[in-house]
Amino acid sequence: MSTAPGAALPNPAAALAALRRAVPNDAAGATRAGLLAMQVDREEEAVPLLRQAAERHPREALLWQVFGLAARNTGDLATAVEALTRARALSPRDGRIAHGAARARLEAGLPAVDDFLAARRLIPVDGPLLQGLAAARFANGDVAGAIAEIEAVVQAQPLWLDGHATLARLRRMAGDADDLRSYRTAAARMPDNPAVWSAWLSTLALAERFGDLPGVVAEARAAIGAHPALDHFAAIAADEGGDHQAAGAYFDSLADSADPAGLAWRVRSLIHRGRIEEAGALALRGAAVRGEGRALWPYVALAWRMIGDARWAWLEGDPAFVQVHDISDALGDREVLAARLRTLHIARDQPLDQSVRKGTQTDGPLFARIEPEIVRLRNAIRGAVSRYIDTLPPQDTSHPLLACPRTPIRFAGSWSVRLNDGGFHADHVHSHGWISSALYVSLPERLGGERREGWLTLGACERLVPSLPPFREIAPRPGTLVLFPSTMWHGTRPFDAGERLTVAFDVAQPRSL
Repeated sequence: MSTAPGAALPNPAAALAALRRAVPNDAAGATRAGLLAMQVDREEEAVPLLRQAAERHPREALLWQVFGLAARNTGDLATAVEALTRARALSPRDGRIAHGAARARLEAGLPAVDDFLAARRLIPVDGPLLQGLAAARFANGDVAGAIAEIEAVVQAQPLWLDGHATLARLRRMAGDADDLRSYRTAAARMPDNPAVWSAWLSTLALAERFGDLPGVVAEARAAIGAHPALDHFAAIAADEGGDHQAAGAYFDSLADSADPAGLAWRVRSLIHRGRIEEAGALALRGAAVRGEGRALWPYVALAWRMIGDARWAWLEGDPAFVQVHDISDALGDREVLAARLRTLHIARDQPLDQSVRKGTQTDGPLFARIEPEIVRLRNAIRGAVSRYIDTLPPQDTSHPLLACPRTPIRFAGSWSVRLNDGGFHADHVHSHGWISSALYVSLPERLGGERREGWLTLGACERLVPSLPPFREIAPRPGTLVLFPSTMWHGTRPFDAGERLTVAFDVAQPRSL
């Protein structure tokens, strides 16, 4: 059950009222009302009611499914696994229920390969299911099997572009230097298909392999001739490669567009050419676009800092926006937590499209796992996030951090990073999040010094504006959690030797309903 495009969302209070009326006697009504409650982000209130209804109607597969999905959305994967497993037993031929049960087991950190295989027998052709199966194999340590499975499907279906992206990410994490070769193979088989070339170029840009763009653009032009997308990637390559004037001629010729992704490249070009006020104005205009426009706020911040605009203090300067919390006591034994996290670092190399350099990153939502150490970690962090939110300034509908409601607290992503000798994070943002973070679990004995090795930097984007220093640097301390707006530039300085083990996450932006 879903809301039609353009239709108004149900009233949250009305959705919960309908659920209360249906519980415990009306199974179908409780199922419908549970779905409505999920549409308006009221799962925390809905889950206890759905449990009551499901226990009253133990043979209703769809009710158990909705109960499980609602629990999963709150992050309670133990309950989600229980409910979805029950739903699957009640309706063993329902492929969607089987897929949901497999996905819940995977996210909870339980073996899930057999569950995905069972779901695939019911839904043989389903991209997300196949990606989930590969993730389950990867989580079991069968990296080669995960790659082979996706590779076979991509070879049979070369236009499955999400499959190419998944395969590239898996190969990168496996340490395969030729991680994008499936795109090359697909382009050779279908040279006249612009979508294949565009997907290849998009992945190169996402991975910041700007030096590889010109060669692929030239191959694509030889195959399909002139195409606006190829001009776009050629300009990106020129701008990021240092030929700012040539790139600027292209970007200046573009008609005004409301597309935030396209605007971001235009803004970068203006900054490269020193047209900072113009860049700030363009970024601010793009930031006004609801949703994806959040991606422009980091560029607004850079421009305002560069020209000394007093509005930067409103955007990023409030002391409440960056907080350091000591959660050592709530975490318990950090060595036990560190040992658990190390078992999850299966990848052999850094991810394809993240900020990690010379290190590895865990796969899947870390906080969904049900091991006791991770449950305790999640609870400790949730408490600190709640305290952070409580101290924020009042709501301001024009501000990227302060505009939205303050509840519910949910995690849009969570992971661990293990940096090795010389490792660091490139400066980046998480514009799809609301609040971002760094929790220090284990650090090298020697860290810091005059070069501030391993320190967190805030407000700098060295690749784009090398002359602009961070406005704040924070020394890492085991057991401390740093919280800051997701639209704020952040990175870490390299360190010489040792292991730097951290946990990071994004708090999801609550919706205004």
